[in-house]
Amino acid sequence: MIRQPIVAVLGHVDHGKTSLLDNIRGSAVASREAGGITQAIGASIIPIDTLRNMCGSMLASLKINITIPGLLFIDTPGHAAFSSLRKRGGSIADIAVLVIDINEGIMPQTMESISILKSSKTPFVIAANKVDMVKNWSSKSGASLIKSLGSQNLDAVQDLDKKLYTIVGDLYNLGFTSERFDRVDDYTKQVAIVPLSAKTGEGVSELLLVLVGLAQKYLESSLNTSFDSVGRATILEVKQLEGVGTVVDAILYDGSLSVKDSVIVGSVNGPLISRIKSLLQSSHSVDIRDRKTKFSSVKSVVAATGVRIKLLDDSGVIAGMPLIVANDNVADRKKWVSEQITTENIPTFESGVVIKADTIGSLEALNFLLLENNIPVSSARIGPISKRDIADAEAQKSRNEEFGCIISFNLPIFSERTSANIIQKNIIYSIIDDYKSWVDGLRRSRQSVSSRVLPKPAVIKILKGFVFRQSNPAVVGVEVVDGVLETNTFLMNGSGKKISQVKGIQEDKEKLNSLSQGNRAAVSLSDVVIGRTVREGETLFTVISEDEFKSFKDNKDLLSDSEKKALKTIAVIMRENNPVWGV
Repeated sequence: MIRQPIVAVLGHVDHGKTSLLDNIRGSAVASREAGGITQAIGASIIPIDTLRNMCGSMLASLKINITIPGLLFIDTPGHAAFSSLRKRGGSIADIAVLVIDINEGIMPQTMESISILKSSKTPFVIAANKVDMVKNWSSKSGASLIKSLGSQNLDAVQDLDKKLYTIVGDLYNLGFTSERFDRVDDYTKQVAIVPLSAKTGEGVSELLLVLVGLAQKYLESSLNTSFDSVGRATILEVKQLEGVGTVVDAILYDGSLSVKDSVIVGSVNGPLISRIKSLLQSSHSVDIRDRKTKFSSVKSVVAATGVRIKLLDDSGVIAGMPLIVANDNVADRKKWVSEQITTENIPTFESGVVIKADTIGSLEALNFLLLENNIPVSSARIGPISKRDIADAEAQKSRNEEFGCIISFNLPIFSERTSANIIQKNIIYSIIDDYKSWVDGLRRSRQSVSSRVLPKPAVIKILKGFVFRQSNPAVVGVEVVDGVLETNTFLMNGSGKKISQVKGIQEDKEKLNSLSQGNRAAVSLSDVVIGRTVREGETLFTVISEDEFKSFKDNKDLLSDSEKKALKTIAVIMRENNPVWGV
């Protein structure tokens, strides 16, 4: 049989995700003749007869045989929930609705939503919400968009098109070709945009029409299930209920679940073998927004639906974990769960930040966003920040300060002392900005230290035949072999003995503060006598302390290749007397 397609709703805060769901559910409830709506745990199931009633004759205009039993909308919009509702290779959502305020366009959280949809390979439709706020728009409550458009003045239609094609242009820059739904030539190549108003209901019927049409035409082969199929679900939420104890709310996306089924559930400790003690579903409701909605026990459920499960053993189960029926083939089912909960498929590198999240789906989404921004990840794990994570981040810091960071998403605040930086957020899209700001601060700090405190490393050669004064101070011609020579720099000989200080640099009678590699100039040197203390043709080196050398190592990205070479030469000289100098 064909199950309901699972529809998730995403979008920027305040762009109307919840209002759109409320409008869809409210309209469905009003369609009593068609049977209304079932409010399952974490989901709203709208039967096809109700959809026919809501869409009117438009559904018939699709001219395709409708076999899907309806649509299942996930009632928990948001990135964390969407990322949690996952299966290996993508989201359990068959299709998504990306809500965009047509007057504000694509915002930061919209960008994040698009990244998450791309990473999970989930097809989507855009609901361009708040057309009732378009300048000169005259709202027609509950009307179809096409009918409402026909009654608008030219200014309103032009303003709508202008806002619409701003979104089209922004999507094109993100790699998507899009068009207003009634102008789409090929739904497999273009993203459909449905202008609508969650407030007045205009265009909502067209959105449902597009979802039904896409699901029926392009997703039918992936919607096959049966009561006898192996039940597979994803945990949406784990909660404590008074008088009941711990329950898990789950979305069943394939097969069926029955009371007393043996199941294997993913947990933070690995696959957990348990048994279903009871199943609960909310009853059919005239007003699905009633907070007093009652739940009743059921013996079994079939996909796709939301269900509340009481397990005999639920230790370590968290949101995002998979569940599979395992009345037989236990070893194979256990292997399947292991593959679902492993983090081994998340790409990591030898150097990079440490990331933590509450679910594997969130971890995958976070990793995807970081990689999109060229931020490598060295380790990725679910669960609260641990001592192991701290040790990993501090080890990364010792190699590259910019990777000495733990990025934590949707986890308890960690307040123990550590030298690593910790970015802790419940809103995923701000993490990238916070990390970049922190790195910028590090670089500014290093630049300040490098430019104001540390002497520039240099290797210079006294030129033969260019002695202008032998002493008090000595004035000689020099060439910078490597690095940068600065005034007031102390110099040492090849034995590591400090012998002089650069009092001035002059080229063609012009005083200089520094002289870079390959350049020549006259230099005045204190405390030396040419021919006795220093000889023509001799090579001298900047005096660098061990602490300064270590600072240079921490800030090596601020040094030129020539300066790095000079620093390496100086280190070789100093290690003649102290093999562990600067180590």
